[in-house]
Amino acid sequence: MEVPEQIAVTVKPNSRKGPLIETGEDGALTVFVREPATEGKANKAVALLLAKHFGVPKSTVRLIGGATSRTKRFRIG
Repeated sequence: MEVPEQIAVTVKPNSRKGPLIETGEDGALTVFVREPATEGKANKAVALLLAKHFGVPKSTVRLIGGATSRTKRFRIG
């Protein structure tokens, strides 16, 4: 799987479905996590899940936009 340099994802915190990453027909990623959207808990969980999904170290996944939004941008690498 090719690892993108930047990726935009839609986050669904407090989800019973999670942890899960779904890819839509258009290639957009939706990330379901069980953690609440408080104190950055959901953001950390999404970063860990993306690292696992792309097979990269968790230290290489950084949130670069949308810290308080459901649509977030991450830099990988």
